[in-house]
Amino acid sequence: MPDLSANEKSGNPPAASGHQALAAHLFSLELALLDRAIRHDRARVEPLLADNFQEFGASGKIWSRSQILDLLESEPARPIAAQDFTCHSLAEGVALTPYRAVSNHPQTHEPLSTLRSSLWIFIAGKWKMRFHQGTRQQGN
Repeated sequence: MPDLSANEKSGNPPAASGHQALAAHLFSLELALLDRAIRHDRARVEPLLADNFQEFGASGKIWSRSQILDLLESEPARPIAAQDFTCHSLAEGVALTPYRAVSNHPQTHEPLSTLRSSLWIFIAGKWKMRFHQGTRQQGN
């Protein structure tokens, strides 16, 4: 699990001047959620998702927190890389992190690129993902 930022340790949301630190921290959390060992470990994913987490999947399905936790435990292992990560502070304690996830299709092994965006909120001294959306890029 990534180390806690100083802001998380203090229980305070990041200051505007700490944007680079916030971006680095949220990128580390996104990478943790892409890591096969973490994705398959419910106890490591649960603290990263808000209780009211929701996902709009690349398939068009809407997923709840419990459905995503079940899915991640049982999904086939495949490497996923993050590219073009950016972080946008939307308000105090709210950030949007769009990026591109690159992997291979689990059945056909064809290259697969998905545009992803996550909404992170600072709750009780921790950053938690509140919403996530994946959209397959054309040709995938």
